Amino acid sequence: MKTNMKKTNGNDLIDLGFKSGKWMKEALNYINENQLENEEMLHYLEQFRQQPEIELLENPIDFKINIKAENELEEDNVEKVITSMKVLMKTPTIVNGAIMPDACPTGPAGTIPVGGVVVAKNAIHPGMHSADICCSVMLTDFGKANPKEVLDMAHSITHFGPGGRDRNQQFRFPMDLLAEIEANPYLNNQKCISAARSHLGTQGDGNHFLFVGVSKKTGNTMLVTHHGSRGFGANLYSRGMKIAEQFRKELSPNTLKQNAWIPYETEEGKKYWEALQIIRKWTKKNHECIHDATLEKLDIKKENRFWNEHNFVFKDGDLFYHAKGATPLDPKFMPDITGPRLIPLNMSEPVLIVEGKTTKNNLGFAPHGAGRNVSRTQHRKSKTGTIQEVFEEETQGLDIRFFSNEVDITELPSAYKSAENVRKQMEEYGLGEVIDEVMPYGCIMAGDWQKNAPWKRRKKKK
Repeated sequence: MKTNMKKTNGNDLIDLGFKSGKWMKEALNYINENQLENEEMLHYLEQFRQQPEIELLENPIDFKINIKAENELEEDNVEKVITSMKVLMKTPTIVNGAIMPDACPTGPAGTIPVGGVVVAKNAIHPGMHSADICCSVMLTDFGKANPKEVLDMAHSITHFGPGGRDRNQQFRFPMDLLAEIEANPYLNNQKCISAARSHLGTQGDGNHFLFVGVSKKTGNTMLVTHHGSRGFGANLYSRGMKIAEQFRKELSPNTLKQNAWIPYETEEGKKYWEALQIIRKWTKKNHECIHDATLEKLDIKKENRFWNEHNFVFKDGDLFYHAKGATPLDPKFMPDITGPRLIPLNMSEPVLIVEGKTTKNNLGFAPHGAGRNVSRTQHRKSKTGTIQEVFEEETQGLDIRFFSNEVDITELPSAYKSAENVRKQMEEYGLGEVIDEVMPYGCIMAGDWQKNAPWKRRKKKK
């Protein structure tokens, strides 16, 4: 019988070559309670031995380039995108990738560009779906309804700008969805649940919009919304990045922080994947609230509806496709697929309705829009004339509205790449076939809400 055995402490384990960590307290309790020593203790400790650090790949994984510069301005954009992808593709989890015709850089070299698709094995990279998880588009066919009436009614229902709806204006929250949220450790906190409730039926700001147009093929009026998961998804992103950073420090410290990953085979990975699916359900419901309320107020029954996300992580076996602004063509990526996909370009151009097949070049994806060649600031500086003059010139013949009543010229058509060039490159690289177009009638966007922000109005009154 073992008696009077010296207690093992943390320094003893460090001397044996183990790294300090959260695991150590539990391990020491077990060792001392069971009086483990020598070979018996080493055998038990083997499960905690840290694996060698995973190094960056020496050479970047090859990726498909479905974009080419059409002018000098685009040459700089394309060069930055390719440079960033080359750095990113040295991340040790990555096995494939592609860039789309709407690609544009979003941060320092190594950051996934908008219009990028990156395939990782058994790993989820929160930084590659970003805070706007499940940014997506939904179309509802309103039949022969008057486009102006649809736009007017939708305008009275939707909500743009920061924050959410007050209690009196909130949509009824689905109890089954709430139960899923409360069962997930990443989402079951007051901040997440509060955002999920108050942000339901809201569209945010930036390039998110509510678009009304007419089908080129049928003449029917179509309502299209574009937005993501709002504060609900942003909260999950923040949690995910913290967990991924913990794994990065332990597994691969040389990996760039923005490319940190959560290993899927871990408990954290599986729960994060489940959380992403819940965010997806919420975002789809977010679109439906606005569409259904508009139908109800107009006393119209929908003739058709379909949707797709273009900013998400898609799973195929042990491969995780991170699409940062790329539209899934392959049905395997969308378990609830009900129709073709949607690619909006800009407020003066049609929303494209597309179908397509997976090729080695496209990896099962198409562009998600027109993308940008320059930043918002650069675009703003490039315009001459008053804001109103620029607005009137670029939106002639269209019913364009800004929810805040302040024009945001960085969302006007000239802020985006040439829609014609994007369409040409879609055809050239086999990135989806256009089967119909929703010709623009009008559009609502957030606008420059900061000019009329409540705190600024209060300050002026004082």
